[in-house]
Amino acid sequence: MTVRVVIADDEDLIRAGLRIIIDTEPGLSVVGEAGDGAEVLPVVRRERPDVVLMDVRMPDVDGIQATRRLLELDRPPKVLVVTTFENDDYVYDALRAGADGFLLKRTKPDELVRAIKLVAAGETLLFPASIRALAGGRPRTPVPGIDRLTEREGDVLRLMAKGLSNGEIAGELVVSQETVKTHVGNVLTKLAVRDRTQAVIAAYESGFVSPQ
Repeated sequence: MTVRVVIADDEDLIRAGLRIIIDTEPGLSVVGEAGDGAEVLPVVRRERPDVVLMDVRMPDVDGIQATRRLLELDRPPKVLVVTTFENDDYVYDALRAGADGFLLKRTKPDELVRAIKLVAAGETLLFPASIRALAGGRPRTPVPGIDRLTEREGDVLRLMAKGLSNGEIAGELVVSQETVKTHVGNVLTKLAVRDRTQAVIAAYESGFVSPQ
C-alpha cells in the first residue's frame, strides 16, 4: 500500500526537494502541497493523505494552528513537523498540539523516508533529549490524571521519557511486552493524551519527571 503524503511549507524549493525525495521512494507518493497553514486543511480534506509534513513557521496560519485543525478531522492524518532549529518553542508547541514527531530540514533523505514510514505505521518519533531540553525552564503546571497512575504505570512513564521502546521497558521491568503495552495504554488514557510524545510532555510539565 502506498503512503500518501502532503507537504506544507511556504518555501517552494523546500517543497520541491521533499517531493523529489518522497516520490522516488517506492511505497511513498506526494499527493498534494500547501504553501501556508491556511491551505493545509482543504488540501488534506481533498486528498486524504496518511502523513502531512508540516513546516512550523509559516505566514498567516502557522504549523501549530494547522496541526490543531487537522486533528479535529474525523480521520486526521499523521503529522510530522519539519523545522530548521531543533530547540524551537514552535516544535514543542506543535508536539503539544498533537504532532507525531519532528524532523530537521537537514535530515538525510533515508532518515526522512524512514520517519514517514514509521509514523504512517502508527509509531511516534520521540526524541527524549530534545523534549527534555525544550521542557527545561518551563513553569510546572498541573496535569489531570497524573496522580491516578499506579506505581508501575509511573515506572513505565519514566522509562518512556528516556525514549525506551516497549521491548526495552519490558526488559528493564522484567515483564512481558504485552504487559508493557497495557500499561502504556493506561497511561495514555489516564492522561487523556493521544500518543507517547504527549505523555512524556505531560510528565515534564507536571514535574512528574525532571528535565534536569
